[in-house]
Amino acid sequence: MTGELPPKLPLIVVSSGEPAGIGPDICLALADREIRARLAVLGDPAVLAARARALGATSKLRECATPAQVGPHLIGSLQLLGVAARAPVAPGRLDAANAPYVLDVLRRGVDLCRRGEAQALVTAPVQKSVISQAGFKFSGHTEFLAELTGAPLPVMLLAGKTLRVALATTHLPLRGVPDALDAAPLERLIRIAHDDLERLFKIDRPRVLVLGLNPHAGESGTLGTEERTVIEPAVRNLAAQGLRIVGPVSADTAFTPDSLAGCDLVVAMYHDQGLAPLKALSFGEIVNVTLGLPIIRTSVDHGTALALAGTGRARADSLVAAIELALELVRA
Repeated sequence: MTGELPPKLPLIVVSSGEPAGIGPDICLALADREIRARLAVLGDPAVLAARARALGATSKLRECATPAQVGPHLIGSLQLLGVAARAPVAPGRLDAANAPYVLDVLRRGVDLCRRGEAQALVTAPVQKSVISQAGFKFSGHTEFLAELTGAPLPVMLLAGKTLRVALATTHLPLRGVPDALDAAPLERLIRIAHDDLERLFKIDRPRVLVLGLNPHAGESGTLGTEERTVIEPAVRNLAAQGLRIVGPVSADTAFTPDSLAGCDLVVAMYHDQGLAPLKALSFGEIVNVTLGLPIIRTSVDHGTALALAGTGRARADSLVAAIELALELVRA
């Protein structure tokens, strides 16, 4: 016996997301899971208690006044750090009056992580449309968290069991993607993703596959010039710096087994180019990770599923996977 105390478990805070969606449902489901951490859900205790009654959940909800009061997660109970809702909540019914509440929850989570009181933020889904309708400029978690933390270039990474996809652009209309691409920012984005795979995921010299924007990667300029003017210069510069990187490659063959063999990261030029094949291959086990932030943030890979809220049919698998990956990144 050395007399040394065991290391303190990390505190993972979980935002409860859009209150009318399945965020509260999947957060409540965490009470049935074994999670080796101090775990606290950020949200309105009354909203979560009402949803628990609607679902027939019998787990004990315990509100903690401070993060220091959050103890180890125990099956059958769920610890809460309270954030007050702005309006009554009904499952499945969006209310723009609660948009500030959704953002308050995220601000609280970021603040706890930046002060070192929590070690990671895991986010349940939000409804971008209702936040925008309430008058807030909000294109997604990634951009909002970057603004809160002062991160100049956040990178949206979706990680499955065997495949990781980073996005060069995130929540943009398709017609805006070509104008948003530029060689220097693309080079910085790939460098951030590469370095965080080494730093957080402990992958030595990651192998990066960069997709083209146009069909057949532009087919030598006949189907588009972005490969020649934007993507090739970025890839060439990074290869000269020693990165193991290839591209641009045609997106229609990039996700075949032979292409992905030995690949640690795929960089897609726009949202659906990367996420449609990833979700087809790995839906339910994907975790959204924001790289380039001064905090650790992971998230689910699905939306608010308003029609499932309060029905008992929502699954918490992706949220649990996001918590497990957050814990791995904290240990790293």
